[in-house]
Amino acid sequence: MFDAVPTDFWFYAAAIPAVLITGISKGGFGGIALLAVPLLSLVVPPTMAAAIMLPLLLLMDLLGVLAWRKAVAWRHLAVLLPGAAVGIITGALTARLIDADMVRLMVGLIAIIFCLYSWWPRKAVAAAPGVHASGTFWGAVAGYTSYIAHAGSPPFHTYILPRKLPPDTLAATGVWFFALVNSGKLPAYILTGQLDRDAFVVALVLAPLVPIGVYLGIWLNRRMPHVLFYRIIYAAVFVSGLKLIYDALS
Repeated sequence: MFDAVPTDFWFYAAAIPAVLITGISKGGFGGIALLAVPLLSLVVPPTMAAAIMLPLLLLMDLLGVLAWRKAVAWRHLAVLLPGAAVGIITGALTARLIDADMVRLMVGLIAIIFCLYSWWPRKAVAAAPGVHASGTFWGAVAGYTSYIAHAGSPPFHTYILPRKLPPDTLAATGVWFFALVNSGKLPAYILTGQLDRDAFVVALVLAPLVPIGVYLGIWLNRRMPHVLFYRIIYAAVFVSGLKLIYDALS
């Protein structure tokens, strides 16, 4: 799409907030990352938006795992990651056969239903702190939807939020999960030609925004009360679900 570095004002009007939002998400506010690719898709095709974001996501992941390396709930990753690997492989094999709008609709509905269930009367949302085998299923869904549309956050949070982890552990576990998932997606993106030279050059242009967003997210996460933190995460997942459903149906 681009013969050189883009100079269009509207491209940067969409791309700069998209990268900063994703960086803040990687700093500890996982649900809001879903807003980034739809925003960037306003100015480039959705497939190129996903390709541009992948190198930036990997750079954010590197900063995130360095910042959150001590608080990871490895027992939960142990059930999530095997499923995620299956989801990534399935996504790579079926990406050309699946309508992206159907994936957006599915992920959006998961996000909305999950939030509505979580906001139901208290006894319906009691904490489930232990590891559960359902993590493998939700890991697979997250791996698949992340591969197709960088939309793995709602399935991941469907499993992890009911565990009622402390904010730093929740943030660290999410950062490590998606760092490993995104690393697994990179070879397939290159082999299929989705991540081409144009997308990589644009990603390099936007890369200086990455540390700003990530460290802003870390700063906010460590200074925000736990109750407010969870309210923001749930609200971000809900809004992201509405956005995905709107995009799918429109």
